[in-house]
Amino acid sequence: MQAFETLESNVRSYPRSFPAVFSRARGSIMLTDDGRKVIDFLSGAGALNYGHNNHQIRAAITEYLASDAVVHGLDMATPAKLKFMKTFSSVILRERGLQYRFQFTGPTGANAIEAALKLSRKVTGRQNIISFTNGYHGMSLGAIAASGNRFYRKASSVSLSGVTFVPYDGYFGPAVDTADYLRKVLMDESSGIDCPAAILVEAVQGEGGINVASKQWLQSVQAIAKDVGALFIVDDIQMGCGRTGDFFSFEFAPLSPDIVVLSKSLSGYGLPLSMLLIKEEFDAWRPGEHTGTFRGNNLALVSATAAIDIYWRSRTFSQGVQRMGELMQGRLRAIASEYGNAFAVRGRGMALGFDCQMTEIAEATTRKAFEKGLIVERCGPVDRVIKFLPALTIDSETLNQGLEIFEKSLAEADQAGSNLTSAVLSHSK
Repeated sequence: MQAFETLESNVRSYPRSFPAVFSRARGSIMLTDDGRKVIDFLSGAGALNYGHNNHQIRAAITEYLASDAVVHGLDMATPAKLKFMKTFSSVILRERGLQYRFQFTGPTGANAIEAALKLSRKVTGRQNIISFTNGYHGMSLGAIAASGNRFYRKASSVSLSGVTFVPYDGYFGPAVDTADYLRKVLMDESSGIDCPAAILVEAVQGEGGINVASKQWLQSVQAIAKDVGALFIVDDIQMGCGRTGDFFSFEFAPLSPDIVVLSKSLSGYGLPLSMLLIKEEFDAWRPGEHTGTFRGNNLALVSATAAIDIYWRSRTFSQGVQRMGELMQGRLRAIASEYGNAFAVRGRGMALGFDCQMTEIAEATTRKAFEKGLIVERCGPVDRVIKFLPALTIDSETLNQGLEIFEKSLAEADQAGSNLTSAVLSHSK
């Protein structure tokens, strides 16, 4: 690791949490260069929903590469792009009663967020964006302006404007309906909040701590957006592509967003691909008005089409994700119950959070877990929530092995910290 410390910028983050050189990976297992096997509950921060080096998807990629087909073509028309759009439209959208136009943006989720905000402002002629406490939408300036984390916001070193933050569902506890608050301030001409171009929301906040919005709350926010003439945008970058059980995280509500933002596992293989789904009446772009050199990567479109063909032509895969998520949540709740009321478990599908209440417990647990052979990340306020994002294709044996490592690591972290959970319990009384 010394060479990386010498050659790579201080900005690197994951190598500090997981100090190893990873040489190979398959499914939910990563191998270090010294032969150590590690179970992956991070999944490329949600970019590898179908596991590392999924061989079924890889077959489509290798066949495409061997054919000398177009890999980079800006936004030119190609058979790969057409096949993806037709497949996505018929298998994903039509089956859910949805109809959208596709906009392929730059390769990252942040690129897509920037395009969504820019389009919303163009359509409405307004500037303000409504975003939510604990929300996270990316690191570019427009995206970070709509993100709540002070650590990331401070690093931008410029004034971040054009966004008004309001409380997310449950921010003040279950007794307060924050959607009512949002409606009140947007309808009140003297609230001091400008009429928004868009309301930007995550159905489950990933980086914010696996905070889960209710069906009623999401439906209320969508209705408010319509009533005030704002576009309703769902950021499904991390929670889309099956992570919560359904392909879209908002299906359970059900919602019909004006714009849906997709990235991360969209390509199915960890290749960069991001796009917007835009209702036709809001596709106000003039040709070339928003561009990018790497929009619509054809190789990623091929792998994305393969992922849809393999996993989404029936409900079987979705149902399996939901069952596995229920098993995970039950196991995590059982672990939490061993510590009284010190910890909280929340999430939907296979996106789960274990709130340790204290950063020290979460940090020690994830560090010990990696020492024992498990990669698991932290998120939420002051990184006190342990986030579980295993591959949706993980087998039950590997999943249980990872959860056993987590359970042992939590126990050791608690013991090493002189029963830190006792302090949490005392504070909660």
